[in-house]
Amino acid sequence: MKKVIIFGASGHAKVVIDIIEKQNEYEIFGLIDSYKAKDSCLFEYKILGSEDALKKIVSDNNIYGIVIAIGDNCTRKSIVNKVRTICPDLHFINAIHPNAILGKNVVLGVGNVIMPGVIVNSDTTIGDSCIVNTNASVGHDSILKDFSSVSPGVKIGGNLELGFCSAISIGATVIENITIGDHTIIGAAAVVTKNFPDCVVAYGSPAKIIRARTEDDRYLFSSAERKGNRAVLKYEE
Repeated sequence: MKKVIIFGASGHAKVVIDIIEKQNEYEIFGLIDSYKAKDSCLFEYKILGSEDALKKIVSDNNIYGIVIAIGDNCTRKSIVNKVRTICPDLHFINAIHPNAILGKNVVLGVGNVIMPGVIVNSDTTIGDSCIVNTNASVGHDSILKDFSSVSPGVKIGGNLELGFCSAISIGATVIENITIGDHTIIGAAAVVTKNFPDCVVAYGSPAKIIRARTEDDRYLFSSAERKGNRAVLKYEE
């Protein structure tokens, strides 16, 4: 099997490892992480070094592909662009859990992570480096633009257009024929009944705009940050 590496060594990377193992199409050679010690392990896979070592690792070990296992859309986009610059011939593979269901004429770009229990219905197009998380469902004729993400348990009606680098947070519901702009965050458990523009945070039932945001605003937080900052985490994933 062709060798691949995983960029990231967090909880999200654990799920990606499980998916790739179950796909049984690639051999996981190891992980890249800038914050964890080289030669430490996630499951049985070693951290090979930071992004500074990526080019040498790829060339020395005949690495075919990579998965960027980072949940935050903006950060994932930044890493993808760095990897493309450092190793332009490296393939971004799709990690698709065998228990996911992809309908007729679904079109996938590259570098996507499709988790267990996902349903993507017919004639949907998913761009590059997107995440569709556990038990989410995406209705027919939808479009998920590059670097967008759909969190666990999200329910989406047909004909959604989800913008570039936008996210729908855990447990949200989106009715049919909705357009969500670029760099927009829909909060946890929101009920989306109307369109939303670029660069906003929206949540509630029905969802409404809470504030504007910039393209690089964080929206994912660690467990420690959640404990210390609950008041501002209404749109966390």
